[in-house]
Amino acid sequence: MNKLHRINKFSKMGIAFIAFAILFASCVPQEKMLYLKNPEMAAQNVSKEYVNDRSINYKLQPGDNLYIRALNVVDERAAAMLNGENNRSNYMSNDASIYLQSYTLDEQGCIELPLMGKIEVKNLTVDEAKNKLQALLDQYVNQTTLIVKLSNFNITVLGEVGKPGMYKVYQSQINLFEAVSMAGNMTSFAKRDEVKIIRQTDNGSEIITVDMGQANILSSDYYYLKPNDIIVIDPMAAKQWGFVSFPYSTVISIITLALSLYLALKKS
Repeated sequence: MNKLHRINKFSKMGIAFIAFAILFASCVPQEKMLYLKNPEMAAQNVSKEYVNDRSINYKLQPGDNLYIRALNVVDERAAAMLNGENNRSNYMSNDASIYLQSYTLDEQGCIELPLMGKIEVKNLTVDEAKNKLQALLDQYVNQTTLIVKLSNFNITVLGEVGKPGMYKVYQSQINLFEAVSMAGNMTSFAKRDEVKIIRQTDNGSEIITVDMGQANILSSDYYYLKPNDIIVIDPMAAKQWGFVSFPYSTVISIITLALSLYLALKKS
């Protein structure tokens, strides 16, 4: 009887030990879940400034869409001609409207406008393209102001975030933290120190790895995103033991059943 009691006690201790080991393996250290770590700022009332380039230097490429609207307080007919018949209201109710009311750069990087014809804007920033178009327009129509915006500023966030997917950006610039926030923030198992940015270049695709866990990301050249950037956030190795996916109840049930069978066989 004492021997059976000792075996039963040992079995319970074994189950507890295995459950504790699984639980410990699944835990993610708090240090790995933090953003903007900086040991120098551990003391209170300590601040540090990080300088970054906020200039918008994206160069237009074939396939980009420009929303162009002309305003003329003197001659509305001239503005209507430039805006096109479909742009009379100039209100955009959805993404399809934005696309239909924009001008797409062709393979040569040109757009074609009424009065002005075909104009190359490839490798110009949006502001540079606006200035070039405005100078050409002034030769045909007086007192007309152009509004030029990039209408296809999309970013994609994949991996360990709350809501992965593609997001449209209705502003001139967006940084990494804003993009991650749009996607529902990173999960507890996200690798904050190995965030990948896939960016299109003239030669193909470039993969950049940044550390969002360190404060110096604020001064990185990749802190501000460009149109069509893809952000990929990989999971930690601990996720395979994590609460989200690991079948704890099933494993413990199997272990309990096996020990019960063992004890029953020992009795017999």
